[in-house]
Amino acid sequence: MQTGVAVALLFVAAGSHLAQAQTWPARSVRIIAPSSPGSGVDVVSRLVAQKLSVNLGQQVVVDNRAGAGGNLGTEIAAKAAPDGYTLFMATPSYAINPALYSKLNYDPLRDFAPISLVMTGQYLLVVHPSLPVKNVREMVALAKARPAELNYASAGNGNATHLAGELFKSMAKINIVHIPYKGSGTALVDLLSGQMQIMFGNLVNTLPQADSGKLRALAVTGTSRAGSAPAIPTMSEAGVKGYSVTSWYGLLAPAGTPPPVLIRINNELNKAVRAPDIAERLAAQGADPASGTADAFREFLREETVKWGQVIKSARITVD
Repeated sequence: MQTGVAVALLFVAAGSHLAQAQTWPARSVRIIAPSSPGSGVDVVSRLVAQKLSVNLGQQVVVDNRAGAGGNLGTEIAAKAAPDGYTLFMATPSYAINPALYSKLNYDPLRDFAPISLVMTGQYLLVVHPSLPVKNVREMVALAKARPAELNYASAGNGNATHLAGELFKSMAKINIVHIPYKGSGTALVDLLSGQMQIMFGNLVNTLPQADSGKLRALAVTGTSRAGSAPAIPTMSEAGVKGYSVTSWYGLLAPAGTPPPVLIRINNELNKAVRAPDIAERLAAQGADPASGTADAFREFLREETVKWGQVIKSARITVD
């Protein structure tokens, strides 16, 4: 008798979810971006929102919730109603923060349902021209000859640009000194002035400086060369075998969002990022459009979380 009741309840739940999917969206949808207006995640979120608004027939708006290294916006999204009307644009900090902070007010595995990757990108390893190196091998040799004398700037302690440097140090077996800044802009200013020597920077901001000769580009951080900089080798090609750091954004929803709604969002999102105009605008941000299944994105998040957890533990990085 109990089994029959349980089966009946399952059918009722499935019917309710199906009904929600058929009427969704009946009003505007928001994408929480865990950063301030004008940031990379804000720009990408707005590109996606514009396309989804057309595809879904309802307005999709971006809700900027900056603070606490991305944790503020993530927590708000985690606690939102799982009805498909709140989505969350995750960044690398989503995979970094579980190991970086001793306590979070959300569980990234339990509290979210992955939808799909949106885009992937790379960082660019650049040095000030005064540093007497022309490639990564020469830089590694110089760092080994002068341990703890060379410095590298990052956009902040625990930021992806910081961890990119720590992974480089570990894999190349060198000792260079980390100097954290409150954002990539100020770090780049000091690198251009020669106060800093090395930086893993966003392609969009650093490549023009390298093209003008104000900085020297040594390598990109992905597993393949960047379309916007095909002459620049990957870190692996340049001598640090197996090195890979990806900049990425991906869309999630609060756990418990009806599966038919998640499937609908995944389908419309994949259409959006594959549209030629979106691909072109993402390329202007130094990014490549990404799409795929929720399961593939879930596995990607798992791999990123494990990878950065190991780097953070090995380097003993804390922000608390």
